[in-house]
Amino acid sequence: MNTPAHTADPIADDWQLPWEGGCRCGQVRLRITAPPLLSMACHCTGCQRMSASAFSLSLAIPTPGFEVVSGEPVIGGLHGDSHHYFCPRCKSWMFTRTEGMDEFVNIRPTMLDRHEWFVPFMETWTDEKLPWAATPAVHSFAMLPDLEAFPALIQAYALEGARPSKA
Repeated sequence: MNTPAHTADPIADDWQLPWEGGCRCGQVRLRITAPPLLSMACHCTGCQRMSASAFSLSLAIPTPGFEVVSGEPVIGGLHGDSHHYFCPRCKSWMFTRTEGMDEFVNIRPTMLDRHEWFVPFMETWTDEKLPWAATPAVHSFAMLPDLEAFPALIQAYALEGARPSKA
């Protein structure tokens, strides 16, 4: 029996790409076609309020690998340098784009259809965290790390970050 040669992208295979996701009501749908740069938990009081939780979770996705495939998300939250996008119907906080950082989009990993594999690799703003809040992040920062720290963090995440299990 002849079997075709394996031609799949090994990086996409490793990450089980593409990923699909959407808001709680399903009106806005997303597609991810590039591996994340980092996974994070943010403990800042702003994220606590926006998520109604102890922290927010993010996956930094390279912009070319992120697409809204249906629906029209709207900007909510604070209206400043960071643009937080929500479903206009169910109000799910779906993703964030920050002015001047156009190379990536921070998506909320729980918007992915399969997100059980997600583990934050780093946590930020721990000086504002709730005393009982804990994550399994291997890198922890009192505020945001210096920009110079990100290349090494991205490289470490590429090697050590949690990935979806084989479907």
